[in-house]
Amino acid sequence: MTSLSINNLSKSFDGEMILDHLSFSVDEGEFVTILGPSGSGKSTLFHLIGGLFAPDKGEIKLNGLSITGKQGSIAYMPQSPSLLPWRTVIENVLLGQELSGKTDRKKAMRMIERTGLEGYEQAYPSQLSGGMKQRAAFIRALVSPQSFLCLDEPFSALDEFTRLDMQKWLLSIWEEDRSSVLFVTHNIDEALFLSDRIIVLSNKPARVQREFTVPFPRPRQQDILLSEEFLSWKKEIFEELSYFA
Repeated sequence: MTSLSINNLSKSFDGEMILDHLSFSVDEGEFVTILGPSGSGKSTLFHLIGGLFAPDKGEIKLNGLSITGKQGSIAYMPQSPSLLPWRTVIENVLLGQELSGKTDRKKAMRMIERTGLEGYEQAYPSQLSGGMKQRAAFIRALVSPQSFLCLDEPFSALDEFTRLDMQKWLLSIWEEDRSSVLFVTHNIDEALFLSDRIIVLSNKPARVQREFTVPFPRPRQQDILLSEEFLSWKKEIFEELSYFA
């Protein structure tokens, strides 16, 4: 299990402040979602956690150890699957392991079977549907050596029904090992359905505007999406985000 802490993180570009003394944490086995207005710095935050940028101030810790400015500490999935077109499904899935110098083909094959891609191991990305590409990208993140997952709007390009299927699939996989997850989305329904906690960021420069602890028990069922309690929570979060409109 893995925990992450963000402590007084600040970052600016060309004199414009993007993040301002941002602090929050993700506990072991927790699924935390970031919501915020467009351009509030959510992708910048992920780049800082991944070590692609160094903050102006503040510190990022993983399991109590500083990873500020260090790459290779987390598993990251961007908005698009980013599969290499010249590599097969199994070759794409193993890419993260190859970069670390240690591959576990049996584990990768087990995950492929569990996620409904059995029989497509030797297929190329051009032969897959959008949902299948997303699954392959998820498997690549899940079998990577890093135990903390950062997922940056991974379902944003999918249609509504495929998106819901992928959300249910993600929960079914996540429930088995409860990896620590930091998830970014613009979709309130998605945040409520998936998360233990939701962190709402303010407009730029981003600070923690408010936190919501999601009350729905796990495992989550699709029918909660139309329950009165779910719609009540959705309304409250929507009103919080409306302050930035």
